[in-house]
Amino acid sequence: MKQYLAGRIRNVALAGHSDSGKTSLAEAMLYKTGTIERLGKTAEGNTVCDSDSESIKRKASVASSVAPFAWGSTKINVLDTPGLFDFEAGLYEGLRPAESVLIAVSGKDGVSVGTEKAYRLAKKQNKATMFFVSKLDVEHSDFYKVLEELKTQFGPSVCPIVVPYSENDKVQCYISLIDHKAYKYDAKGEPSEVEMPDMGHRLEGLMAAISEAVAEADEELFEKYFSGEQFTRDELIRGIHNGVNNGAISPVLCGSCVTLEGIDMLLDAVVDLLPSPWEKGSEVAEDAHGEIVEVKCTDEAPLSAYVFKTVADPFVGKLSYIKVVSGKLGQDSAPINARTGQPERLGKIVYMRGKKQEDTAYITAGDIGAVTKLATALSGDSLCDAKQLVKFEQTPFPRPCYSRAIQNKDKADESKIASVIQRILEEDPTIGYENNVETKQQIISGLGEQHLDVVASKMKNKFGIEITLDQPRVAYRETIRKKVKVQGRHKKQSGGHGQFGDVWIEFEPTVGDFVFEEKVFGGAVPKNFFPAVEKGLQESIKKGTIAGYPVVGLKATLVDGSYHPVDSSEMSFKMAASLAFKAGIPDASPVLLEPIGSLSAYVPDGNTGDIIGELNKRRGRVLGMNPSEDGLQEVVADVPMSEMSDFATAMRSLTQGRGYFTLEFARYEQLPSNLEAKVIEDAAKRGEE
Repeated sequence: MKQYLAGRIRNVALAGHSDSGKTSLAEAMLYKTGTIERLGKTAEGNTVCDSDSESIKRKASVASSVAPFAWGSTKINVLDTPGLFDFEAGLYEGLRPAESVLIAVSGKDGVSVGTEKAYRLAKKQNKATMFFVSKLDVEHSDFYKVLEELKTQFGPSVCPIVVPYSENDKVQCYISLIDHKAYKYDAKGEPSEVEMPDMGHRLEGLMAAISEAVAEADEELFEKYFSGEQFTRDELIRGIHNGVNNGAISPVLCGSCVTLEGIDMLLDAVVDLLPSPWEKGSEVAEDAHGEIVEVKCTDEAPLSAYVFKTVADPFVGKLSYIKVVSGKLGQDSAPINARTGQPERLGKIVYMRGKKQEDTAYITAGDIGAVTKLATALSGDSLCDAKQLVKFEQTPFPRPCYSRAIQNKDKADESKIASVIQRILEEDPTIGYENNVETKQQIISGLGEQHLDVVASKMKNKFGIEITLDQPRVAYRETIRKKVKVQGRHKKQSGGHGQFGDVWIEFEPTVGDFVFEEKVFGGAVPKNFFPAVEKGLQESIKKGTIAGYPVVGLKATLVDGSYHPVDSSEMSFKMAASLAFKAGIPDASPVLLEPIGSLSAYVPDGNTGDIIGELNKRRGRVLGMNPSEDGLQEVVADVPMSEMSDFATAMRSLTQGRGYFTLEFARYEQLPSNLEAKVIEDAAKRGEE
């Protein structure tokens, strides 16, 4: 593929709700531009963008992908992103290097949660936005109903520039409001101009809305509009382009990805109306002194680029997707990784189209490509010229909220799991992993059930490790509620030196984990045995007397005892302390403690009652509500961690995917007595295993 200057490049992320036709739209554009010879279908698993095995198996995108093509003298890099909320990492990856976001909306289903989330994220990241109402060949599709939904949801910036004319629920032709011409499409998706249909006052209203939007976006054209003059075609394109660039206008086009109707007009609009990296591709970065600097998108400047996506493959090796912000990334480049401070040795430099690679000599400013076998570079890393070290802002990915415990099918794989998951973590920043020493479980976290299913499937298919996912165990604690004084006496005679240790210990509740004190008078227990008594207690509190969980909130005071000048030893007093613990704790009114989490749930105003009801069912205590961004309410609550393992699924169901939450461990509280028996029974079963 030939090289393009930043002004002749368009980086466009395709976003929207699941099943809104994003991948099909990318396929239609690739076919229309002659980049591919056959129009693939998602259902048949033969599209360019859904080329990985997991997307093919699920008939839905689970990862972002890049597909470049040329339309006229302009290169368009389409970044297809997943619509399923479990795979939001792909949406954040796709939006990061794009200047514009093209949001696909189903003409049948209308504005969905995924539409709202894509638009809000695009606006938050200061991206230009454009809508494409797809599936107008499908029965019961209604463009004008969807247009009203878009205007209601996103305001007056929504501006149609291509509209359909229908008779008997079938689109007869498409009207370009910029050209003021109508086009009919043949069976091959080729347009031919036809006479403008009679749309009455509707057409006048649409044209007036465009003129008004252009006037508001361009001060120079406002004067002309105010004087009542009509805009020329070039003025309309310039005005809409400026409005799209500054966020004042979100154009709406329409068509079908199956029949290719309207795809040519969409490609023209991408080239004419969406900003290039030269216009909107400058990035704010931090220089070597920690100062904030602006890096302009130009070939003449020193090299600066960042990795926005990583693919780890056991056979091909690591593939790092890169957006070049300034300068050129070539085979002779020796970029410095701003995170490590070390130079990166480049493998092959390629353009990616789905999973296909095309070698290139270099990647220009504003363009997107990939580099093989970068040894230390991770997603989010900045690569730059040694003369101008800059660090670009990291992508703020969603935090994992759904956790499961890993069970190996083959015990021999246990040692390999951590290294394999490390490879998967390089690919997906929304996955979390920890080896919980206390519960002796490997815990993996993600954005939902499907997300972790895909991780398990990747581990099997890519790395040959088969696992199952179970509910994680809860790390309970034990404590006491009253003060007791007990004796621990260890005496053993076996010929020769015997063993003798005798202690009196007071156990009482305290704040914190464990406190040891001694108040022995008259040398009843020699000082050199005090550490042995403490060590015996430290080892004993690791397993409580109720269900074998660690004991916290315990103060132990050594008050008396006796010793034998020959038979007493450190081991004897350690054993005596352990016996005192086992005798005293059951009499000190022991109870189980459960971990309590601090929850912040962000939900639409209309769902606060549902969430509060759900938290009450889970024994949660709602502490208050605060207004948050995007019209959401923050519900703050204390919740038992044992009740929250499937809360991510419930939250998504109750809010249709609009809500999200954060959950952090806060403290331990007493477990209700009616739940103790079940916890004790489960602990006993694990002990038998």
